[in-house]
Amino acid sequence: MWDMYIGMDLAWRQGTTHLQVDSDSNVLVDMVTGNCNSNETIPTLIRRIRDLNNKNWQVHINHIWHEGNRSADWLTNSSLTLNSFDLKVLESPPRDLQRLFFTTYL
Repeated sequence: MWDMYIGMDLAWRQGTTHLQVDSDSNVLVDMVTGNCNSNETIPTLIRRIRDLNNKNWQVHINHIWHEGNRSADWLTNSSLTLNSFDLKVLESPPRDLQRLFFTTYL
């Protein structure tokens, strides 16, 4: 949930006009898109994600299977090798990550 919020917030602040958000959590996608009927109070973080989604830009939030989220797994594992908690923005994907974009499951 935090990853989705921080990623969307960063994209908005950088002036992104079109964004595709993929999550392997179907529950999170349903909560954010309003496809989840709940009598409970909506969590603050979900409301903030919805507020970002409703700004003047095009955002598509999609559920993907965990197997299709290998790029996120690669980025997560790569971040474990960093020496600080500072934000690191990649202007282009590293070569190892690029290979995952074109690899398919058999």
